[in-house]
Amino acid sequence: MKKTYDIEVDCAACALKCEEAIKKVDGVNDCKINYMTQKMILDSESEDVLKKVLKAAKKVEPDFEIND
Repeated sequence: MKKTYDIEVDCAACALKCEEAIKKVDGVNDCKINYMTQKMILDSESEDVLKKVLKAAKKVEPDFEIND
């Protein structure tokens, strides 16, 4: 299922690193982060992976936030 989330990320390089880290999370099929619009499109098997996604992104960028 694809869902769009509002996010907060500080720079384009950080957004790319977070996107790459999120793609490696079990249960995530695909992830696209647009730094300019501060949006993340997450294609995952269920919404249960959201905590894992946030944890993976925060390892790369501690200031990363997902706003539902």
